[in-house]
Amino acid sequence: MAAKEPLVITAKDEMRKWSRKMRSQGKSIGLVPTMGYLHQGHLSLIQEAHKHSHLIVVSIYVNPGQFSPSEDLSTYPSDLHGDMLKLKSVPGGVDVVFCPKNLYDYNNDSDEKQKNKNGNENLGAGDGDGNGVVSCVEEKGSGHETWVRVERLEKGLCGKSRPVFFRGVATIVTKLFHVVEPDVAVFGKKDYQQWRIIQRMVRDLDFAIEIVGSEITRDSDGLALSSRNVHLSPEERQKALSISRSLSKAKAAAKEGQVKCRELKDSAILTITQAGGRIDYAEIVDQENLKSVEEIKGPVVFCIAAWFGKVRLIDNMEIDI
Repeated sequence: MAAKEPLVITAKDEMRKWSRKMRSQGKSIGLVPTMGYLHQGHLSLIQEAHKHSHLIVVSIYVNPGQFSPSEDLSTYPSDLHGDMLKLKSVPGGVDVVFCPKNLYDYNNDSDEKQKNKNGNENLGAGDGDGNGVVSCVEEKGSGHETWVRVERLEKGLCGKSRPVFFRGVATIVTKLFHVVEPDVAVFGKKDYQQWRIIQRMVRDLDFAIEIVGSEITRDSDGLALSSRNVHLSPEERQKALSISRSLSKAKAAAKEGQVKCRELKDSAILTITQAGGRIDYAEIVDQENLKSVEEIKGPVVFCIAAWFGKVRLIDNMEIDI
């Protein structure tokens, strides 16, 4: 059987027109948002989406709104040709690949761009994240000034060290929802906080979209799949296995009755630092509200972010006892 050739759409209006035509025919649409450089984890999200909808749209867009100017936007890996080949290989295929060039280009903000060029004169201390921190969108002076925030859930975990990240994620997902108009959207649980933030945003803003969380896909040695893994040296990749191993160890210990979170976290931090990693955070939080807990009494998730070399990796493991 020949591989399914997806329709490639780059324009917002064309994407919206396609979706409305399909829905008028009684077809449901599943959206899998990605930033490209696809791996097996992304393909597993597509397979999950097939369980919930008739048609599949995969978006490929590296979102500048979730990167600050000091982060790795310019070096984020990209391989659209390789991505298209991988999408053709997915059982059931993909119907549309939506890969817009710039979702923050409104074609009517030349005056705004001129004002912001060479210095961001419009950006005061109250802009960005509230502390003068801005995203790459604002730095380039696109004229975009409307942001979606899930105020409490975005504050901890990754939000501590990446203050514009979840504001950018919530905003771009909102834009994609308005353009694609899906019935279902699938997000990976590797980005656990992101998944919960999107769930809360959809609930609070009454989007008529089902949000599905898909389980983490790992290599055979346990490393969580990530597009950033390509930047790890062989030695760093081996050391990075300490993250998943420390999480598995903590889960096993909790099952055996070790429910004091401080001891579980200290053990994981020691394992990772001894392997050469630099901890960003290691937190055990409630699965729903992401609040830190001191003792495991119900469903929690152990979330870790750590640096190996110049690569920041995140991973997590749900613990239900």
